[in-house]
Order: sequence, then structure tokens, then C-alpha cells
Amino acid sequence: MLTKINILFLIGAYLLGSIPSAVWIGKYFYRIDVREYGSGNAGATNVFRVLGKKAGIPVLLIDVLKGFAAVNLAYLSHYIPGSNQFINLQLVLGIASLVGHIFPIFASFRGGKGIATLLGIILAVHPYAACISIVIFIIVLLISSYVSLSSMSAAVAFPLIVILIFKTTTPSLIIFSILIAIMVLITHQKNIERLLRREESKANLIKKKTKPSDQKVETE
Repeated sequence: MLTKINILFLIGAYLLGSIPSAVWIGKYFYRIDVREYGSGNAGATNVFRVLGKKAGIPVLLIDVLKGFAAVNLAYLSHYIPGSNQFINLQLVLGIASLVGHIFPIFASFRGGKGIATLLGIILAVHPYAACISIVIFIIVLLISSYVSLSSMSAAVAFPLIVILIFKTTTPSLIIFSILIAIMVLITHQKNIERLLRREESKANLIKKKTKPSDQKVETE
């Protein structure tokens, strides 16, 4: 039910998601806008690519935390944890924070693809399924070295894990998990095209960072 307090929760979740950690850390500590380099995304992967792990790790943690915190705003509501109303509110708050990350009001509505924030959301909503998805992400990444392929594999696996392994019967959670997979595939359309052309950049997140001025923004 859309009450005044729930609307406030939604605004709070959106604002949490809108915290542009990649942009702020890049500008404050490195005097650059990461959206002008690498893939052009304001996300953890691009920060790792452009600025290295010293900047990438904090951005990754902040992006995960803001999705996790947004979902947990539901505990401030009067709904009973575990009830359908509580779960529905969690999912809506998660979506609001994800929209905030992709279209952040604090960064001219130019954000990232939301994978790290999405991880925080599913960790809060279904931690066990999220952990299995993380394992799938790591396995695919170690095999392929493609962050995009790893992200898509984990996202597509999530609804299967929720439905087939944990036998979830909550309709809203099932729909949410399927929408996650669809959304990730849509936001990675260009990555899919580059993968098919074998032009996608492979990840090497532990290598020494290169000068941002030497990097070229990829066509998205």
C-alpha cells in the first residue's frame, strides 16, 4: 500500500542509490570523472579499469552497501518481517535504489549499470541465493575474464536458484528475480554485441592502473 511513510522510504532508497561513489571518489581523489574514460560507466568495474583497486574496492563496497541499506529500510516500517507486505516493500525499495544508481540525481542522472548495487539488493532480499550467484560470477570470471559475461551469468542464474533450488513460492519475489535477469541482459546489450564480435575487454582487476589520459572511452 502506497502510504506517506512508504513514499518517504522510496525517496530515501532512491537517494541512497543515487550516491555516485565512482564519480565522487574519482573527482575528489583523482581529479577526473570516470565517466569520461574506459567504458564511460560510473560503476565499480570501470573504476577498477581506470583508477585501479585502491579506488575500485571502496566504490564496490559503497555501491553494494547502498543497495543493501535501501532494502533494509523496510525494517523501519510497521510490516512484520517475512510477511508478503514486508517482502514487497523490500523489493520496491531495492528497485528504487537501483534506479537511483542508474539515474543518480547527484550526478546529472548519468550512473552505472547497477551490478554492485543489485548485489547489495539481492543480499538483503535473499542472501543464500545471492551467495550462490556470487559463486557463479566468480567461476565464470575466472574461466572467461569477462566481467560482463560473469554478471549476466549470475543474474540469469538468480531466478533459477530462487525458484528451483529454494522452491520460492512468493509471486513478487519470483517476478523480481526474473526482472533482474531481464534488466541485466538489457543493460548489457552492447557488451553482448562485443562478446559476439570477440571485441569485449577482458578484466585484469589487479593490474597496475594506467593513466586515465591514455584510455579511450568505449562506444556503449
